[in-house]
Amino acid sequence: MPKYVILSKLTDEGRKTIKNNPKRIKEVNEEMEKMGVKVEKQYALLGDYDFVTIFDAPDKKVMTKVAVEMGSRGTIDTVTMAAMSVDEFIEAMK
Repeated sequence: MPKYVILSKLTDEGRKTIKNNPKRIKEVNEEMEKMGVKVEKQYALLGDYDFVTIFDAPDKKVMTKVAVEMGSRGTIDTVTMAAMSVDEFIEAMK
């Protein structure tokens, strides 16, 4: 299954939400899974972005829907990227 990475940055509204309800992060992950993706890993970050999340998604259409839905809520800004393992990358170079 294709892998995707989303870098996300909380908006002011998102920071308020997380401060008041940190468990909201896992609730959002469950909502994304109901849209057809699987959250493989997620890390909180220090720096320019607040979270990095690695997903398995059946295709880019499903991932696009998830990314737009998440961004439309006004609590995060996102950057979405397709990803591949280093082994897949090396194989592609042959």
